Amino acid sequence: MSNTFSDSSQIKMVSTFSELVHTHFKGEMNALCWYRNLDGDFNEIVVKLSLKENITEVYPEDLMALQLSEKGNIAREIILNDLQLLTDFGASPSLNLLKCYERDDEFDFISTDVYSFHVDRSPIATDTFLCTYHGAASDIISNSQAEQKILIPEVRTKLKELHNGPSEEFEDFLMENYFDLHYQLHTDAEPINLGLGHLWRLAVDHPKQQVLPCIHRAPIENEGEYRLLLIC
Repeated sequence: MSNTFSDSSQIKMVSTFSELVHTHFKGEMNALCWYRNLDGDFNEIVVKLSLKENITEVYPEDLMALQLSEKGNIAREIILNDLQLLTDFGASPSLNLLKCYERDDEFDFISTDVYSFHVDRSPIATDTFLCTYHGAASDIISNSQAEQKILIPEVRTKLKELHNGPSEEFEDFLMENYFDLHYQLHTDAEPINLGLGHLWRLAVDHPKQQVLPCIHRAPIENEGEYRLLLIC
């Protein structure tokens, strides 16, 4: 197992899907990792899929239609099994072939795209699951190594200027525009890369959550390389 993962108080390692979905978050621990060294040729799948847009959802029937080598078939079976496990659990997994996400460059002092460190929010109790099979992998950071951007004085001042409305409506304005979900890392922060093949469960901000939500970001893609990502 990776020392980077097992040495972190933020991350708990598990060895089965059942452990992944039934272990409770607690204390500083808001990320669960089903650590896996996967066999199979996931690059072959990426090469044979067709990118229709910057983000193309890939369905099981798309995978089944591919003519693959033995190693490619092993990779396909792993992906199909992960999709089935999550579906049976009650989640709604999506497999995406990614060139890039849309960037938010409207303001020079805050960004609300997924390349910015952020947390996920839901009105109901849920978690974020993700696994990168190919390409650049996401990062997480412990909550103690970052702060909400809306609490940084100069950012907050600019957001108040942008709001230009009644002060009692300012907090609602921040939430409605997702500004409160984004974080600035401390200068000595050390993000943890989630790596390839591991299935992760990250804590989400919701009304019944007992821990702080997991701060994470999408990676800058490697030049000329697509990502293959399962997420829900």
